[in-house]
Amino acid sequence: MADINVTPLVDVMLVLLIIFMVTAPLLNAGVPIDLPDSNAKPLAQEPAQVNLSMSRDGRVYIDQSEVDPGTLADRLAALPRGADGKPPLVTLRADKTLEYGRVMGVMGELNAAGFNAISLVTNGSVEAP
Repeated sequence: MADINVTPLVDVMLVLLIIFMVTAPLLNAGVPIDLPDSNAKPLAQEPAQVNLSMSRDGRVYIDQSEVDPGTLADRLAALPRGADGKPPLVTLRADKTLEYGRVMGVMGELNAAGFNAISLVTNGSVEAP
């Protein structure tokens, strides 16, 4: 018999496809952060948004790249604007153990750089005790 049986190859490829489909959404948040809980309703995801994360030790990340202290304003100014000149939506993920003042300091820098649309990311809904 001179034909190659491709059935096992197709089975393996389908399994790999399913694995990638399941793990791809988990790769969005690359900085490990313990988010606070909230009863807020979720917002729709926008395609052109910037993920800003603050880790437990206070380090700031734009998407998954760490921002050196004192260079956040320069990095924010370098972000591409939309076709209408508006800055992209910023989603801020901050660890719940951070001091309120540190988070407000980063939000102040975002505001000074012209980013007025900031979404705060929390865990899903919490049931009242």
